[in-house]
Amino acid sequence: MLNERRRRVLQALIEEYVASATPVGSRTLVERYELGCSPATVRTELSILEETGYVIQPHVSAGRVPTDSGYRSFVDDLLARAQSADDAGECVDTTARLAHAAEVDELMRETSVALTRLTDCLALTIAPSVRISRVKRIDLLSLAPRRALFVLITESGQVVNRAIELDEEAAPEALARMERALNAAVVGKRADEIRPLREALDTRGSGSALVGAARASGRGAAIDTALMARVLDEILDALSEADRDRLHHGGVPALLAHPEFHDADRVRPLIEFLEDGIAVLEALSVALSSRDVTVRIGHENQRSELGNVSIVASAYSAGDSSQGLVGVVGPTRMDYQRAMGAVRAVARELSEAMRGA
Repeated sequence: MLNERRRRVLQALIEEYVASATPVGSRTLVERYELGCSPATVRTELSILEETGYVIQPHVSAGRVPTDSGYRSFVDDLLARAQSADDAGECVDTTARLAHAAEVDELMRETSVALTRLTDCLALTIAPSVRISRVKRIDLLSLAPRRALFVLITESGQVVNRAIELDEEAAPEALARMERALNAAVVGKRADEIRPLREALDTRGSGSALVGAARASGRGAAIDTALMARVLDEILDALSEADRDRLHHGGVPALLAHPEFHDADRVRPLIEFLEDGIAVLEALSVALSSRDVTVRIGHENQRSELGNVSIVASAYSAGDSSQGLVGVVGPTRMDYQRAMGAVRAVARELSEAMRGA
């Protein structure tokens, strides 16, 4: 544990290093920060901080820079004191734009833009899983005798759609009966409850509940179970694809502007990692169980690609018991107070926007 004076010296050093990106000497700290102690005392405290692993001295003649442990102590203090500036006017002005996004994809893009603007970091947004969201409506439309379109809308405003090429011609009336049956079976339920309906077609055929609902809606009209199976297969495949593609990120130029990432060979593994939505979700999943922002600093991240960056992330609510994630990726020398405040504010506004979708 650090005593109060040592904590103030470490905080001053981190703030100066975040601003300058150059090693910080004791003279700079004495001149620019009111530490309430003499230059000799500051030098002594810096030596102790180095011995205990909170700072390092890259070269004998250089000043000192924080280690991951130093940043962790600093961030823990921020979390304990809840001093992140999440009520800043800039956050309010920027996140207010989220309420005007028309669809979830647009909302995710606007969120990434807002976070990058607020933090100068790369922004990550992960939409809630479509498969565990509740279904609001399914539309099934005839585009041509052998072509149809389905549109699935969740209660949180997510939209999944796909054109379906049919093996045989299907009359609009037959598709309309299927649409009514599908809505009767799944509206208000989670999207992943569609799969048991598809499996029932194979096991019970014309005796399945879905086919029975279709017949009832068509006043006894015959139902094509093969066509129904084809439609359900396309819906299930599209839901899985939507879940794989729910990661959005933006702000790569802002990330590359930091001096730590001027070396392309150093940043390339990180950019390649960010293209793998499943890997990113796994790396951020710890934030789903946290009640506040989660911060992972440098080598606290289990993936080697993240060893030189920090991640600040938070879960948000989609309003139908499902959750998504929002966060930023930046150098370990990021402005943590600003990043934590921005992520917290954006997650709050995103939850509000999703509930109003």
